[in-house]
Amino acid sequence: MDKIDRINRPGWKRNSLTPKTTTFPCPGCEHNVDLGERGINGLFRNFTLETIVERYRQAARAATAIMCDLCKPPPQESTKSCMDCSASYCNECFKIYHPWGTVKAQHEYVGPTTNFRPKEKLSKDIDYLIGKEGQVKSQISELNLLMKETECNGERAKEEAITHFEKLFEILEERKSSVLRAIDASKKLRLDKFQTQVEEYQGLLENNGLVGYAQEVLKETDQSCFVQTAKQLHLRIHKATESLKSFRPAAQTSFEDYVVNTSKQTELLGELSFFSSGIDVPEINEEQSKVYNNALINWHHPEKDKADSYVLEYRKINKDEEMMPWNEIEVCGTSKVVSDLEENCHYAFRVRAYKGSICSPCSRELILHTPPAPVFSFLFDEKCGYNNEHLLLNLKRDRVESRAGFNILLAAERIQVGYYTSLDYIIGDVGITKGKHFWAFRVEPYSYLVKVGVASSDKLQEWLHSPRDAVSPRYEQDSGHDSGSEDACFDSSQPFTLVTVGMKKFFIPKSPTSSNEPENRILPMPTSIGIFLDYDKGRVSFYDMEHMKCLYERQVDCSHTMYPAFALMGSGGIQLEEPITAKYLDYHEDM
Repeated sequence: MDKIDRINRPGWKRNSLTPKTTTFPCPGCEHNVDLGERGINGLFRNFTLETIVERYRQAARAATAIMCDLCKPPPQESTKSCMDCSASYCNECFKIYHPWGTVKAQHEYVGPTTNFRPKEKLSKDIDYLIGKEGQVKSQISELNLLMKETECNGERAKEEAITHFEKLFEILEERKSSVLRAIDASKKLRLDKFQTQVEEYQGLLENNGLVGYAQEVLKETDQSCFVQTAKQLHLRIHKATESLKSFRPAAQTSFEDYVVNTSKQTELLGELSFFSSGIDVPEINEEQSKVYNNALINWHHPEKDKADSYVLEYRKINKDEEMMPWNEIEVCGTSKVVSDLEENCHYAFRVRAYKGSICSPCSRELILHTPPAPVFSFLFDEKCGYNNEHLLLNLKRDRVESRAGFNILLAAERIQVGYYTSLDYIIGDVGITKGKHFWAFRVEPYSYLVKVGVASSDKLQEWLHSPRDAVSPRYEQDSGHDSGSEDACFDSSQPFTLVTVGMKKFFIPKSPTSSNEPENRILPMPTSIGIFLDYDKGRVSFYDMEHMKCLYERQVDCSHTMYPAFALMGSGGIQLEEPITAKYLDYHEDM
């Protein structure tokens, strides 16, 4: 093809030095073809082949062309590419997206390309590295020193590990020798007993021992001597005969009493792990660690004064037990408040100690379950319905106690005429009109009768204005209906729900589906009780805060403002759970 193009090139002329072309190799059979006097000009044009070749050339040009990235279909062929935007533009699009007088007008652009390597930026990075050459060399020297130090420390750690294992080997060897000596002594004693018994029975054989002696006695001719000897011999033969009838080995062959039980030691050896340079493993204090609005983690370290710092790690555990990455917090003390935890989730916590660059192993993990909703902050209301003659409220308004004094004793005189003691109500100072909320409190173990839950504003007005009617013997606060019709009306929604707590018990209200037997509705009183109110769905739930376990839930009418409600009768006390903050942590550390 190159030869044909050269021959047919416009302006090409044959000179006298150029030989006349009369033959041409056939592309198909590769044989020379005689072209005659006219040469190649005598050949006919193949228009079909020319069309195919032209289409191929156009397709090849289109394949290598770079189209504009911003044109509306069909895109135009690009004329330049912007290295900062990593895009190609035709002339019109480039003017639109890179107008003069703007920051984009200063962008670096080149001819159409698909290679947007940041050459401007790369040069700056190279210059920066060249400028930091001294720092790099210094760090390389430091790393070399650290490598040597690591090598020495590693060898020393190996020597210490070998020493510890050699001590274990010595103890095992000593115990092994002691056990083998005991087995050998028992074996010898038993073999001696068997040998003695064998010798005794050997004497019963003919021509040996007792049998031989008896045979000699029978040969005695002196009658008086025979009678005297035969009587003693008869006793000996009778004893030997009885021994044959009740044969019993003199010792046991089994050594079951000498089997070494290594199960506990094997388990301990299986848990053998590194104990980094004498730094004790911290222990998380489960009793002092808890979760409420935040998580408070406390731990104990036997060598508190020798540890420079601690690292607290925590991560979320999904419902399918998938483990998330650990989050780390460096702590100087032995406690930390962790915030920004998701609601209604399980979290794992662990801690390790640092002394210089040496780290202790991690502590055993503690799993905590966060509340199902944001913590609702409120205090006891000292103005609405608060009876200061019967109830005692502290200055912080987060604790209330019931005074079981002369008022109750005087009222007891009128029991014969139908007098009954009323409940003393106290509510939260903030109402709820929407959303999900959670709060927690502790009922003192000595409390006689306490009712806790939620109530609407209109129901509270009814209770606070007519407390005697509200505590009628026919009135059941657990359901809000006459006790005789409780089962029939239980499923209907009511503007309040209260449960009874007292005498270290938590009482589950009656329901058509639950057993009416009292023992099936009585649970141990939780250390801390939580209440979850979903105002939008009209549902209230009661939780055991220690295990974040739901004990009881039911529907409630939330058409009005809802308040945390409490009632006490007799001696009792309620302490609101204090929100966990940094101040909370400082206060308890001072204590």
